[in-house]
Amino acid sequence: MALRLKERLGKKFDEEIRFFKGMMQGPKTVGSIVPTSSITARKMASVINPHSGLPVLELGPGTGAITKAILGRGIKPEKLVAIEYSTDFYEHLVRLYPGVHFVNGDAFDLDKTLGALKGQIFDSVISAVPLLNFPMQARTALLESLLDRLPPGRPVVQISYGAVSPIIARPDRYHIQHFDFIVRNIPPAQLWIYRRG
Repeated sequence: MALRLKERLGKKFDEEIRFFKGMMQGPKTVGSIVPTSSITARKMASVINPHSGLPVLELGPGTGAITKAILGRGIKPEKLVAIEYSTDFYEHLVRLYPGVHFVNGDAFDLDKTLGALKGQIFDSVISAVPLLNFPMQARTALLESLLDRLPPGRPVVQISYGAVSPIIARPDRYHIQHFDFIVRNIPPAQLWIYRRG
């Protein structure tokens, strides 16, 4: 029992050290000071329809907390496509979650990054990309590109640490819904849903 606890704590410490290293190497590509909490990750994954038959797209998996929650939702590894910008995080994730289709690339250039999957329709998008680190024009272009890859009404879920939606309202193009405010995340996290139709 004590050994299992020690292993779990060691794994968590290793994850936080890896996250901290990633933040130091590329502060613009990491949105928080610690990995996403399991409570937040499960809430984000709760929007997924595991019976749709469509794959799920994850952006910015980082150390894998949200990836774990997506798989826990009943998504088979081969039905998850996850784009990670950091090569260090990407290599760690490939070892941690065999079978998941990880792509080491830029979420802001989806056609190039997805390659052969660029025409794929997804059930939903779960995003931890630190949008507040990028210009508004890039944020809205990313959202439009994501919504083009979803059936009408299906969600893009975005985590953010600001008080308001990280993407400006454009009611003629998409709908914004405040999904949750999670105090038990460090720092407290706002979750937003974007949809068309």
